[in-house]
Amino acid sequence: MGPHPAVAAIRLAVRRVLHDILTEHSRTTAGRTSESGTTESRTTGDPGAFDDPPHERAQSPLVLVACSGGADSMALASALAFEAPKLGLRAGGITVDHGLQPGSDLRADEVVLRLRELGLDPVESTAVTVGREGGPEAAARDARYAALDAAAERHGALAVLLGHTRDDQAETVLLGLARGSGIRSLSGMAAVSGGPGAARRYRRPFLQLDRQTARKACMVQSLPVWDDPHNADPAYTRSRLRHEGLPALEKALGKGVVEALARTAQLSRDDADALDAWAGQAEAAVRDAAGLLECAKLYALPPAVRRRILRRAAIEAGAPAGSLFARHIEEVDRLITGWRGQGAINLPGKVVAQRQGGRLVIRQG
Repeated sequence: MGPHPAVAAIRLAVRRVLHDILTEHSRTTAGRTSESGTTESRTTGDPGAFDDPPHERAQSPLVLVACSGGADSMALASALAFEAPKLGLRAGGITVDHGLQPGSDLRADEVVLRLRELGLDPVESTAVTVGREGGPEAAARDARYAALDAAAERHGALAVLLGHTRDDQAETVLLGLARGSGIRSLSGMAAVSGGPGAARRYRRPFLQLDRQTARKACMVQSLPVWDDPHNADPAYTRSRLRHEGLPALEKALGKGVVEALARTAQLSRDDADALDAWAGQAEAAVRDAAGLLECAKLYALPPAVRRRILRRAAIEAGAPAGSLFARHIEEVDRLITGWRGQGAINLPGKVVAQRQGGRLVIRQG
C-alpha cells in the first residue's frame, strides 16, 4: 500500500523540481568541464549515489528548504527529506526569525529541531531586522529573501525551495489586480525565480497544489505545524483577502475561483515573458549612437513594449524596482505620447526623466 494521496502529491511535486535542478546542474558542470578540459567531481542523480562513502557524500549538491514551521513549508521539508537522498542530493533547511512576535526566537529553535528530526542537514535559524519601507509585509519579505540569499551563498546551495501553494498564487493575482498593476503583476509568482547572481535559485514546487493538500500531508505524517497568527490578523491585506475576499468571491461565483486565478497567472506570465523579450530586442533600435532613447522611435512601438523599455531604463538609472509603479511609467510615457513642453518627471530613487531635443533622458537627479 502506497502513501496517502496528499503525501504522494507533495513528493511527486518535489521530485519533479529536484530532477529539473539536477538536469540544470549537470549541464552547468559539463559546460565548465568542457571549457577547462578537466573532469570535475561526479554529478549525482542516480539512485545509487547515496551509497557513496561519507567523505564523498559531503560533496553532493545541496538543496535548501525555507521553513517557517507552517503546514505548507513543513510538508515541503518532509517531501524534500524523503526525495533528495534518492537522487543523491543533500537536503538542508533554514528558518528566518523576523522578530515580529514575542518568543519568535524560541519558535525558530523549534523549527530547527523539527527539520533536524526529518534528517535535514545543514539546518539553521537566521534572525533579521525588518525595516519599514513599502509597508510591513513587503519589508518582512525583503528581509527574508536577503537572509535566504545569504544562506544559499554561504552553503553553496543549488536552490532554495519555497512552500507557496496555488492558494497563495490566487491571492497574489488578486492583490495585483486591486493595485491596478500590469500583466507582469497579474502573472503572480514564478515557479522559478532568482536572487543576486543566481537567476534560478528559488523553486516553488507547490504552485499547482492547494493549501489543504499540504496540511493534510502534515496531518497524516503526524508533523507538528505552527499557524502564524499574522496569517489571521485583519491588519494585513493578504490576511483579509484570504479570510474575507476569496471566500466572498467563491460564494458569489462558485467553486473554482482559486484554480481560475492560478491559471490566469500562468497565462499572464507567458504573455509577459513574450512582451519582455520583444522589448529587449527593440530597445537597441530606439537608442541613438550615444545610447539615448529617441522619442520618435519609441512612439512607433506598441505601448506595452514601449513602457517596458521605459521601466527598464528607469531601473538602470537607479529607480528601485519595488517602488516603481505603473503611474510613474505612465507619466514618463506622456513625455513621448503627449508632449506639450512639460517639465521633468521625478521618479523613486531620485531619478529624473525629461525630454530634451527629441531624446528621452533618464538619470539620477
